[in-house]
Amino acid sequence: MKRVLIATEKPFASSAVQQIIEILANAGYEVRRLEKYTSKSDLLEAVKDVHGLIVRSDVVDRQVIDAALELQVVVRAGSGFDNLDLAACTERGIVAMNTPGQNSNAVAELAIGMMIFMARGNFKGGSGSELKGKTVGVYGCGNIGRRVARIAQGLGMKVVALDPCITKVSMEPYEIKVVQSVDELFGMSDYLSLHIPTNEKTKKSVNFELMNKMPKGATLINTARKEVVDEDGLKKVLEERPDFKYISDIAPSCHEELAGKYEIRYYSTPKKQGAETSEANVNAGVAASEQIVAFFKEGDQTYRVNK
Repeated sequence: MKRVLIATEKPFASSAVQQIIEILANAGYEVRRLEKYTSKSDLLEAVKDVHGLIVRSDVVDRQVIDAALELQVVVRAGSGFDNLDLAACTERGIVAMNTPGQNSNAVAELAIGMMIFMARGNFKGGSGSELKGKTVGVYGCGNIGRRVARIAQGLGMKVVALDPCITKVSMEPYEIKVVQSVDELFGMSDYLSLHIPTNEKTKKSVNFELMNKMPKGATLINTARKEVVDEDGLKKVLEERPDFKYISDIAPSCHEELAGKYEIRYYSTPKKQGAETSEANVNAGVAASEQIVAFFKEGDQTYRVNK
């Protein structure tokens, strides 16, 4: 019998847990749960003899992989997967997956909400501006980026986009203007929403030079990862441009400094909450369990993220 562990320091919603367990149990698997654990040693002990592992933002590093002697597949319930050590998984022949698209709408709605929040002066009673007629740049046109574009269009915004994987033809059905360079994207965007992954090429790639190319009164929205923004550049542009605004659901390391200096032009949520809706919570968990079953039953590796 296959043994599958649901290891979540921050648990799934109870309704999601019930569906996950039902899917795995109906497939004939033993389901184990490790929730709200406070020590990594708890996770190391729990993974020793399981064949499948479902996590959220829990870190599955080399130490965890080495402890999981029988592990065959790990699924991160969510679109990002930088909490998984892909190299260690590959070395052990473990398939690592994510669940792309399951939290796309939740993150997209948050990004749009953040635009409105900043446009209306953080709802503090002052005069604000409207999104209609403004240009929003979408940097990274995966499931989330495309959803942001569609909602923005519904608000009457113009959309420009850049992604290494898209072409002008592929975006035509969305009526999105595809630009040719990151400089062009930033230069055209009154609002710019980041949806790029963290890797060696993207870390600190959103620097002062790019941010400073944005039009007067521009707002940068980050629901991706804090590492893609160069924090020194962010501090510099906020200091030199009284019109520039930044909002994120990932607090930068300099959060306290920025919050103290720029009450209206800077905001970060207390914790990362792009996917924190009941719907996204259920969707991602259910997708993870279904992918575990498809992997064991059919060898399906559709959403594999390691090689």
